[in-house]
Amino acid sequence: MGGLAARRGAAPVSAFVEGAVDGAALESLANHRALRVTGCWPEPQCEAMTARVLAARGSLTPAFNAEQFSLGRAFYTHLESAATRAYFAHAAESDATVEAVLPGFQHTLRGLLGALLGAEVRPRRGWCGPGVHVFDPGSKVARLGGVVHFDLEGLSAWQRAQRVPAVTLVVMLQTASRGGGLRLWPTRYDGRDEAGLTPDERAPGAAETLSYGVGDLVLIESRRLHQIEPFGGDRARVSATLHAAQIDRRTWESWF
Repeated sequence: MGGLAARRGAAPVSAFVEGAVDGAALESLANHRALRVTGCWPEPQCEAMTARVLAARGSLTPAFNAEQFSLGRAFYTHLESAATRAYFAHAAESDATVEAVLPGFQHTLRGLLGALLGAEVRPRRGWCGPGVHVFDPGSKVARLGGVVHFDLEGLSAWQRAQRVPAVTLVVMLQTASRGGGLRLWPTRYDGRDEAGLTPDERAPGAAETLSYGVGDLVLIESRRLHQIEPFGGDRARVSATLHAAQIDRRTWESWF
């Protein structure tokens, strides 16, 4: 299988591979802001999955007054809405809904991450499995971009303090008509309470924008400061997502 190495002359924001991976993703992320695997899922498959998700509007979970939606329950939206009790109470139902709309999706996404990490990726007991985020055209994220943040919501205080390795995986199922890339800063989480930008991080060129293609997979450290950039056009931005934290050298637990 091919190695996870930075393409010569590529921007420092990402490490690139073409298709094959060999389990060295964590080592690659030590030196790069993100890792991208192009064409991870075939475009026709992504188009079919997107159509099924958008056709299942009645089964999607709204968040922040319907500013965004998800197939499956995303922990961060429930945490920020003081609805974590509902998240855990309906975790099994959430997974059943995802499986009904996208059969085999959760198993496949965990397998992709396992191949990247060279480890077993198992479901986190009692938590919701991988899901899909839907940001509609004209939504708040489309107009203004996403909140600048770290993906720490699912990590315990101990995991944060011990800097336990944690990652976020995204597969782009449908790109926006224009924009909607991922802005990435060199900043890793340093214990600050808020993820607002410092003066240095506001400086031109501090953030690099990683563009997606349909079927591309992107992996970042959960402690990496990032943001969805604004997007335009008449297409929703639809992406598959899971988060994971290392339990031991060969085992990770994942959730949505």
